[in-house]
Parts: sequence; structure tokens; C-alpha cells
Amino acid sequence: MGSPVRVLAEATPATRDRYVDLLRVASLAAVVLGHWLMAAVTPDGVGNLLAVVPALQPLTWLLQVMPVFFFVGGFAHALSYRSLLRKRPEGSTDSVYAAFLRARLQRLLRPTMVFVLVWGGAALLIQLLGGGGLTGVTLRLVTQPLWFIGIYLAMVAFTPPLLRLHERYGWGAFAGLAGAAAAVDVLRFAAGVPYVEFLNFAFVWLAVHQLGFLRADGRLGVGPALPALRRPALLAGGGLVGAVALVAFGPYPLSMVGMPGEKVSNMAPPTLALLCHGLWLVGAVELLRAPAARLLARPRAWRTVVAANGVAMTAFLWHLTAMLGVYGAMLALDVPLPEPATAAWWAQTPLRLAFAAALTAVLVAAFRTFERPTAPATPPATPPATATATATAPGTGSAPLAALGATLCLLGVLGLSMVGFAGLLEGRTALLIAVPVSAPAAVAATLCGWLLVERAGRAGRARGAR
Repeated sequence: MGSPVRVLAEATPATRDRYVDLLRVASLAAVVLGHWLMAAVTPDGVGNLLAVVPALQPLTWLLQVMPVFFFVGGFAHALSYRSLLRKRPEGSTDSVYAAFLRARLQRLLRPTMVFVLVWGGAALLIQLLGGGGLTGVTLRLVTQPLWFIGIYLAMVAFTPPLLRLHERYGWGAFAGLAGAAAAVDVLRFAAGVPYVEFLNFAFVWLAVHQLGFLRADGRLGVGPALPALRRPALLAGGGLVGAVALVAFGPYPLSMVGMPGEKVSNMAPPTLALLCHGLWLVGAVELLRAPAARLLARPRAWRTVVAANGVAMTAFLWHLTAMLGVYGAMLALDVPLPEPATAAWWAQTPLRLAFAAALTAVLVAAFRTFERPTAPATPPATPPATATATATAPGTGSAPLAALGATLCLLGVLGLSMVGFAGLLEGRTALLIAVPVSAPAAVAATLCGWLLVERAGRAGRARGAR
């Protein structure tokens, strides 16, 4: 009997789109590498290499690949929700929505909550012992990547209604979200409307997510009106031209990630420039689809992707812990930390990256059990007409409970990403939608939300079985 990875790889159905799995792993790996490269740590604190060397900011147009992950998420969510609709027993009152939320959130939140609880306990112990310096900075930084999980939770929650819009309007649904994102920026920069920019946390990322729905229906390929051109080429070219024009002539910064001290960030909140950046990335990766498919047909390459997918979220959660652990060890051992961007700093970079990767591997080995890989479901080559998002209505009671749970998870994870674990004993708070939130409150909201989603999903499943 072979290893679990080999068994999963060999059990992969012929209809599975392996390229999507590669994109999921590659996008998270690019984010991890980007964070490791951008960290400019000195004995005085943690800075950003892109602020030290602004000439490197164009690299963010390659390393800022979160739009690819959200695009892949849209594809996976569409197939998953439609699969649940097809399997729903006839006449059942089970809430497909509750079952969908539970299935999608389970693998995402299990490793996340372990990360949060481990770091929460460690933070409390560190502060009782009076830890400071780089330790205090670490307690603020390690939770920052959780913003991504919060946004992803929102995408899962909005999948059913947005999938219905997609099935009715197709490209029009994407155009509506993109137009709303543009309108928000006009109100923000031209009219000076306060707080309106935060709406683009929804419009920009959900527009990218909507592209995943289009891919699930095979609508990113050759269109009837474009027999000689591929839509991915138009997406890539149009998105790149749009992003360049907005940065060159608009109020948008060059960097596609947030920079310290900037009045405007393309990331927080997202801007129309970031949406155009997402379009060009989606188009570019779709143009590479055919050669990548040939590569993934090789058993060894596919086994590597399967193995990486089984630990990708765990590695993402713990990669900053590993990086800051390496720097902390260097300071404890009196290893010199050169000034960022100097020749000595660049010469030391490969060694730092190697140690960060090794420590991440150790942490993954310790916590990977909470991200259990499951046998892939068999997605249909073309979703049947009967498996549309309008084929059912929510069950009685479980769907609202699941929606409430997802909302609490979303607010809790986003709040924790903002407040961090520093200042636990002092009651430190951060503003989340004009509401001050502390780390204990954020953790409690996430836990309560997850329990509500679990309860709703199990209740709906039990009603369906009866």
C-alpha cells in the first residue's frame, strides 16, 4: 500500500482540473516568499525592504498574487456548491447553504483556530514574563496574514447569491461588481466621500472571485464573437494596460502591496488599480494553462502538488512565525544583522530563507494533522443544467444560523488580524468598522461563529437524512 499522498494522487479522476490545484499552491508560495523577502529586520525593529529600496516596488506586480488565489476560490466554490445541490435528497429540507459553509470552513478554520489558540497562549505567557523588543513586534505581526482568511470567509458566505447572479447575467455580474469598484474610487478620490473606500473590500475581491465562476463554466476561453482571440489574452493585456494607466495618471501608488506611511494603499482598502492588476494576473495564468496541464500529467509533478496542497494553509499560517523565529535566533546568538539592502544583507538572504523554510517545515510537521487532506470529489466536466444555484431554497432555520456564524467568524478573524496579540494584559484594541475590538473578543467571536456553522451544518444534514 502506498503513501497517503500517492494514494490521493493516483485516485485523482480524469475530470479534475489539476491546474487549479497548482495555482492554489503557487499563489500561497509566492505570498510566503514575498513576505520573507520584504522583511527588513534590524535590532531596532521590522521594516519593509520595498520602502528602503523603492526601485523594487515593480516586483509586487509579480509577487502580489492574492487575486489568483481568490480567482481559484471562485472556481472551487462554484463546483462545490453545485455538487451539494446535485446530492441533495429530493424533498429534503436540509439547508444546502449551511452544508456548504460547514464543508468549506472546516478545513480553513481548523488550522486557523489552532494557530490562534497556540499563539494566544504563548502571547499571554510572554507578556506575563515581560517580553519586549522583537518579541513584542512578533506578537503584532504574526496575525496580520489573517486578513486574507477573513476575506476568503466572506467569499464563501457570498457564493450562493453571487452564483445565482452569475448564472443569470454571466459576464454582466462581473461587470457590475467591477463598475461598483470604479464608482467607489470616484467617490473616494473625486468627491472625497468619507469611509466609502471600505466598500471595495467587497467589490474588488468579489469581482475577482466572480472570474472563478466564469472559469468553472468554461467562459474564459474562446468566445463566439472572438474566434481568433482568447479572452485570457484580452484580460491580461487589458488589465495590465489599465493598471499602468491608473498608476501613471491617477492617485494610485506603484506598489501593489501596502507601504508604511503611504496616504493611499492599493491593498487596504483595495483599489481599482488592484482590480486591474488582478485581471492581468488571471489572464496571464490562464494563458499558461495548456503547458501546465502537460506538466501535471506527469505522476511525480502531480504528487508534489497533492502533497503541497495538503499543508498549504498550515504553511501560510506559520511562515511569519518561522521567519521571525530565525531573526530572533540570530539576535540571541549575536549574529550580525546587516543594514537592509546592503551587499552584506543580500549575501545573507539565501541563508535566512533556507533557515526560514526549514523552520516552517518543522512547524508544518507539528500542525499538519489539523489540515487533513481529503480525497478529491469528482467535478463534472460541464455542470449540468439541473445543478444551478437556483435549484433550491435554504432549509428552515439552519441557513440563518450558518450565516450568523460565518459573520462572526469573518469579524473575529479580521479583528484579530488588526489588533494582534500584543498588549493583551493592557486591553489593547483596534477599530473594526468603527467598533473597538480586542484580541480575546476577536478569538471568542471566531470560536462562537465556527460552532454555529458546525451546528447549522449538522442540523441540516440530520434533517436531510430523516
